[in-house]
Amino acid sequence: MPSFSRHQFLVGTACLLLAGCGADDVASPGAGNIDVIVNPTPTPSPSPTTPTPSPITAAEFALATTQSGVTITADEQFALVNAGSNNNVSGAAGLNGIYPVSTTSLATPTNASTLGSFFTATNFVGAVNGPNDTAFQGWTCNSSSANFGGSTAACTAVPSVGTPAAGVACPTGTTDDGTVAGFRACRLPAVISASMTLPKIAGVFYRFRGQTEVGTDVGSQGADSGVTLTIEPGVVLAADTSEASNDLLLVNRGSRINAVGTAAAPIIFTSQQNLTNNGVSDSTQGQWGGLILLGRAPTAVCAAGTGGNNQGGTTGNDANGTSTTCQAPIEGVPGRFYGGTSQADNSGTLQYVQIRYTGIAISEGNELQGLTLGGTGSGTTIDHVQSHNSADDGVEIFGGTTNMKYFVVTGSDDDAFDVDNGWRGFMQFIIAAQKAGGATADSFATEIDSNGAEDLLPRTYGRYANFTFIQTAPSAPAAIRLRGGADFAFVNGVVKTGTGQACVNLIAGAGSGDTRTTIRPADAALQDVGPPTFNSVYFQCQGR
Repeated sequence: MPSFSRHQFLVGTACLLLAGCGADDVASPGAGNIDVIVNPTPTPSPSPTTPTPSPITAAEFALATTQSGVTITADEQFALVNAGSNNNVSGAAGLNGIYPVSTTSLATPTNASTLGSFFTATNFVGAVNGPNDTAFQGWTCNSSSANFGGSTAACTAVPSVGTPAAGVACPTGTTDDGTVAGFRACRLPAVISASMTLPKIAGVFYRFRGQTEVGTDVGSQGADSGVTLTIEPGVVLAADTSEASNDLLLVNRGSRINAVGTAAAPIIFTSQQNLTNNGVSDSTQGQWGGLILLGRAPTAVCAAGTGGNNQGGTTGNDANGTSTTCQAPIEGVPGRFYGGTSQADNSGTLQYVQIRYTGIAISEGNELQGLTLGGTGSGTTIDHVQSHNSADDGVEIFGGTTNMKYFVVTGSDDDAFDVDNGWRGFMQFIIAAQKAGGATADSFATEIDSNGAEDLLPRTYGRYANFTFIQTAPSAPAAIRLRGGADFAFVNGVVKTGTGQACVNLIAGAGSGDTRTTIRPADAALQDVGPPTFNSVYFQCQGR
C-alpha cells in the first residue's frame, strides 16, 4: 500500500476544501478570507558521497627490490606505468569480489586485438564485464577466495559423480578398486601406453595412484607416440590419497591429453577426500601433485651439456629455440624432461576443467603445482580451466609457446600465474584470486621470470589482456612481480591489493642506468622489445 506523510494528507484536504488547488484567488465560504499557510520546502539533505581518495604515491604504488646491486626505484616504476594510456593508478572501491560494482568500465579499454589475432576486442577492462557477467559461472567452483555467483557449486562440495547402477563395471584398461564413498573406483594404469577413453558412467570415478603417465618420453626430436588420453565431459578423477606416494598425472613429450568438458559438465581432477561430505574444507590444499604436460617446444634453460649457442653457453638456447639437444628436467619428477624445437607442438586440450587441492613440495624450490606446463607448444589448447587451492603455484609455465584463455586461479598458496624459462605466449580473460590468509611470503598474482639469468634466449615474452588480479594475502608484497629481463605488455586489467601491499614490483638483475635489464630500451640483438607497458589498467592498491 502506498504510504502518505502527514503533510500530504493536510495539503490534500486543503485542496478539497478549496475546490481546486493552484488557483490564484479562491472565494471564501463565509466572511473574510481563508489564509492558507504553505510551509516552505525544506532544504534537502546532501546525498552521501564516497570521499575521493588522495592520489596514490609512488612508494605506495610500487615496491623497489635490489637484486645483484641493481634497483628500479618506486618512482621509476610509477613513471613507467603512468607513461601508458588510460591507466587509473588511484582507483578505489571499484570492486565487489572479482566483479566491478558498476556496468561502466573501470577504465577506458584498449583494443586488445592489436596485440595479435589470438586476442578479442572488448569494451571493458578486467576479466569480467560488469557485475552481471556470467562468463565464469557454472564451470568454476566457489570458495572464500572468489564467488562466481549463479548456480556455481562450492569447491568443497562432492563432485557430481552420480549414483552407480547395480553391477556397474569399470571400462576396459582400468582396474576395479571396489567402492569408495559409495562410488565405484576404476583405477588407471601407472603407464597409459595405448590410447584410452574415460567415459562418463554414473557412479564411477577414475582413480590414479602414484606417478601416472600418459605415453613414454620420445625426446626433443622424436615422433608422436600416438598415445592420447581422452576424458569425456563430467568425468571425475581422484588421486588415491589413502596411501603415501605422491599422486600425479603426467603427459610425456609426444603424447596428448584431450580433456574436454562443458560449462554444465566440467571435468574435475581432485583428491579422494573431496568425494565425501565434509572431506575437505575451504583451507584444504596439497593433497596430490597436480597435472603436468610436457612438450617439445623451446626452452631457454637447458640441462647441463644439452644447451645451444647464446650467452648461456652450454646452458642456453638461441632466440628461435633451434637447439636440437636443449632440454630441461621438469620440477618435482626426476628423470622427466621437456623441450625441443617444435614451437607448434601439441600436448592436447584442456577445456572446462577444474583442478582441485594440489601442490606438493618435493624439496625447497622443487614443487608440483596445480597445472605445470613444460615446453608445451602453441598447438596445445587451454581454456576454461580453474586451478583451486594449490599448495604452490596455480599454474607454472616453463618455456614453450602455449596460450591460454579463461583461466582462473583461486586460493593458491604461492603465485597464481608463474611463467619462466623463455615462455612466449598470450593470455586473455584470466583471474587470480589469492587466499586471504596463510599464503607464502612471496605469493604474487603473477610472477614473471625467476631463473636469475637475464639474457638467456628465447627471452620470456608475454601479453596479458583482460586480467583481474585480487591480491588479498597479507604476506604478499605486491600483485605483479616482473623480473629477469622479461618482455611484457599488460592491457585492459584490474589489479587490487590489500593494505600495505603495492601493486607492482619491477626488478632488474643486471646493468646500470639505461641498460638495466627489464626496463632497458629495445635491442633486437638480445631479442628485447624494451620496457614493460601498461595500458587501460585499473589499479586499486593499498586496500583503497
